[in-house]
Amino acid sequence: MRGLSTIERDAVDKAHAAPMLAEVEAWAAVNSGTRNLAGLTTMAGLLGDAFASLPGKITLVDPEPVDSVGSDGVVSPIEHGKHLHLVVRPDAPVRMLFTGHMDTVYPVDHTFQSLRWQDDGRLNGPGVADMKGGLSVMLAALRAVEASPLAARIGYDVVINSDEETGSFSSAPLLARAAQGKVAALTYEPALADGTLAGARGGTGNFSIIVHGRSAHAGRNPDDGRNAIVAAADIAVQLSKVRGPTLAVNPARIEGGGPNNVVPDLAILRINFRPANLDEIARAQSHIDSVVAAVAAAHDVRIEVHGRFNRPPKPIDAGAARLFALVKASGGDLGLDIAWKATGGVCDGNNIAAAGVPVVDTMGVRGGAIHSTDEFMIPDSLPERAALSAVTILRIAEGRL
Repeated sequence: MRGLSTIERDAVDKAHAAPMLAEVEAWAAVNSGTRNLAGLTTMAGLLGDAFASLPGKITLVDPEPVDSVGSDGVVSPIEHGKHLHLVVRPDAPVRMLFTGHMDTVYPVDHTFQSLRWQDDGRLNGPGVADMKGGLSVMLAALRAVEASPLAARIGYDVVINSDEETGSFSSAPLLARAAQGKVAALTYEPALADGTLAGARGGTGNFSIIVHGRSAHAGRNPDDGRNAIVAAADIAVQLSKVRGPTLAVNPARIEGGGPNNVVPDLAILRINFRPANLDEIARAQSHIDSVVAAVAAAHDVRIEVHGRFNRPPKPIDAGAARLFALVKASGGDLGLDIAWKATGGVCDGNNIAAAGVPVVDTMGVRGGAIHSTDEFMIPDSLPERAALSAVTILRIAEGRL
């Protein structure tokens, strides 16, 4: 450990002084579930006002078109909120990407809407850890960097999307464009309560497989029917056979059917794949293709496959290892023991790594129980993690990556 320089100590002091807790409390009070367009509009406005304290141009980017398969088998477009994009000094010698998301998993009618201080000093509330706390950490770190003599050396993009919790389908092209030409990226998903970061991540693919059969009377002429639910179940069983140590397969739901005396003519299988590497994506896709063809022939049904592998696996390659080492060293000089471990979860870090940019994607607050009514943030981690980001960014600005 080399210790902190005077410039870094000044940045840490500025990061510590930022009004992060007040920001988190105000932002978490806004319901911004992915499908709550009004809430997302409000949240985008609040974030636009806050991030306007940084130089550069802020744009609210329209979402890319996204389709969804309904329970009736109809494919229709779904709406998303706009995404915030800030560009600062695009001609600077060192350029980085910082990402986060404004959406949460809690819809507008969810019972979990308010903040509560727990007896242990933790803040319980919707999105406090995932990731309104992380957004505040990001902003505090960037404000501290902007006050530094090294600010002119570094340019950056900030992307805060509105659909991360549902797969970033409408923001993936924006993330890919923003990643171009960057030496590194930091994403502000929460760390674990003990500060452990996510290292390697698996990938994910979500599919809706629509089976069109033929209805008939279940007692009078069942052989004239083609049972879509039976065919969908056959697909689920056959696809589950491809699972292994580096590929998880989860047939999650079959929708369809009706009265007991009618052979069902429609079923939708919802299924998730979690590949650990690119080879497993190819193997899974090949298996999907062959199973669908075989079941269509065996059951005399018509099948449509919707979906894709939208987030490739994120390995720790040489570039990512160097970035993790820099974060660890920066943490060491701040008195933090930074560790990381592999996880099966996915996030926008997968997309960024797929664009060839080294990324550490759990630079947000320490917290836990995310995606539940027990979600919590550890308030002391706000200044701690803002300082960690500020020092890391300054060292990248110096060319130490």
